[in-house]
Amino acid sequence: MPYHRWSVALLFTVAGLAFAAEPDRIAYVPVQAGTQAAMHSSDARVEAVRDAQLSAQVAGSIVALQVRAGDRVKAGQELLRIDARMASQSAAASGAQVAAAQAQAAVAAKEYERQQQLFAKRYISQAALENAEARWRASQAQVKALQAQAGVAATQSGLHVLRAPFDGVVASVPVTLGDMALPGRPLVTLYDPGALRIAAALTQEQAAQLRAGQAVQVELAGAADKRLTVALDHVQVLPTADAQSHTSIVRVALPAGTAGAVPGAFARLWFQGAAARAGERLFVPAASVVRRAEMTGVYVQGGNGKPQLRQVRLGQSEGDQVEVLSGVRAGDQVALQPQAAARVR
Repeated sequence: MPYHRWSVALLFTVAGLAFAAEPDRIAYVPVQAGTQAAMHSSDARVEAVRDAQLSAQVAGSIVALQVRAGDRVKAGQELLRIDARMASQSAAASGAQVAAAQAQAAVAAKEYERQQQLFAKRYISQAALENAEARWRASQAQVKALQAQAGVAATQSGLHVLRAPFDGVVASVPVTLGDMALPGRPLVTLYDPGALRIAAALTQEQAAQLRAGQAVQVELAGAADKRLTVALDHVQVLPTADAQSHTSIVRVALPAGTAGAVPGAFARLWFQGAAARAGERLFVPAASVVRRAEMTGVYVQGGNGKPQLRQVRLGQSEGDQVEVLSGVRAGDQVALQPQAAARVR
C-alpha cells in the first residue's frame, strides 16, 4: 500500500509539471512600438509663495513668547514681546511734555487775546501786539513738535511687540525667553500653507519643451496621488537664466491642501519631452518583467515556441506599460506569466 500511494503521488506530480510546461498554456503579447514623447523629470523642492522671517526693529530682552514651531496664527496675533520699560517711560515723558506745552499755549492764547483788546483801545503799540501774536504762534508750534515726538515714542513702544503679518504657520522660533533681540536678528519664521509651489532648475532646451506642452506633473513624497497634474496656466518660467549653470527656474503652483507639500520638501517635476520618431519607443506590460538579483528581463517566445529569458534595460513606466530601452524588438512575443514561463524546459 505505501508503494501504491507513492506511485500515485509521483504520477500526479509529473502530470502537473507536464501541464505547466505546455507552451500553449502561456499567454504572449507583442512588444508594442509607440511614438508618444517620453516624460522627462527634474528634481525640485517645495517652497512657500508667501513667507516671512520676522525680526525686531529695536533691541531688548525677550520677556514673552506666545508661539512655537507648528502653531497656526492669525494676522495681527501677538507672537512675542520685548522688554519695553524704557520705551514706555520715554513715551510717558513725551506725553507730559505735550501737556505742559499745551498749558503754555493756552496761556499765550489768552495773553494774545488781551493784547488785542488793549490795542483796540490804543493802550499798547503795534509792536507789543505783534510780540504777543508771535509768542502765541510759537507756543502752538511747540505743541505740534512735542506731539510729533510723543508719536515717535509711542511708535517705538509698539515695536517691542512682534505680530503676525498674515495668517500662517510658524515654521521656526530660533529664540527662547531671555534671549537678546537685536535689529535684523530672526525671531520667528512664518509661511502661508495655502499658497505653495515647487521650483526646479531646467536647461534652456527643457524649458522650451515644457512651454510646448499643455500640462506638467508633480510628484511629492507622501502624497496620496502618485503624480499630480497641473495645467500650464499655473507654471511660470522665470525670464532669466543662471550665469554659471545656464538653467532657468520653473515654478509650479500647487493646489491648496496638497498632501505631502511642506516648504523644503523634495519634489519631482515631470514634463513631456520632444516628440519621438515613429517606432522609436518600445513597451511591454509591467507584469511581464522579471527581476532576479541585478538582472532584469522578460521571457520572449523563441523559434522553437518555448519562452526564452532575455535581459532588457527598462525606461519609464506609463500606466501598466513600461518602456524597454534595449533587449527586444517590435513584434517580439513576450510572456505575460513570467513565473509559468520559467518552469518550461
